[in-house]
Amino acid sequence: MELTYYADLAVRLVNTEEPLRGSDVLTSVDAVRELFAAGHPSARRATEADVGRLRGVRARLRAVFAAAAEGDQVRAVDLLNGLLLEYPASPQISGHDLLDEAGRPRWHLHLAEHAGNATAAYAAVACMGLAFQLTELGVDRLGVCEAAPCRNAYIDTSTNRSKRYCSDRCATRANVAAYRARKRRERDGSGRTAERSQSSAERVHEG
Repeated sequence: MELTYYADLAVRLVNTEEPLRGSDVLTSVDAVRELFAAGHPSARRATEADVGRLRGVRARLRAVFAAAAEGDQVRAVDLLNGLLLEYPASPQISGHDLLDEAGRPRWHLHLAEHAGNATAAYAAVACMGLAFQLTELGVDRLGVCEAAPCRNAYIDTSTNRSKRYCSDRCATRANVAAYRARKRRERDGSGRTAERSQSSAERVHEG
């Protein structure tokens, strides 16, 4: 079962919005369809109503990542369980579209949704994939990028649980900002030290 792929659907949906930048690309039926894999049958069922529906799911998924990033594991799980109840999916065995050298099916599990609209179809597999990753890796592997104003969601698959940013670009930007801030503090500290030394010298001279 392609757990990473399904969980990434949740990340992709959350990251269609950047709240601190006032950016939102989930504004049309085409944007809804772009979230699905190419040729996915549920994408063809997308309507204008799915824009609002998916935005609602997005807000709830962002709350899952935010709770996990804040260390509130119980709340993160409760929020995700609520989505799983509302948007159920079931594992099914497939393989007819993937044959081995002898022409026999390569049997594997995938998630099947039984939904009446594009939002429910997307949410079902995205939430189930996220649930698999959460239970396999741990709630603390769900994070929110620390490089303000980004705040993108991510799943930390690093071996040492060290991920703090959604991308190398954000990590670099945060490191540069931290370096500049450190240099400013050093300059300010040197300036204050020089001022104190001068004041002390002046007092000695006056005395």
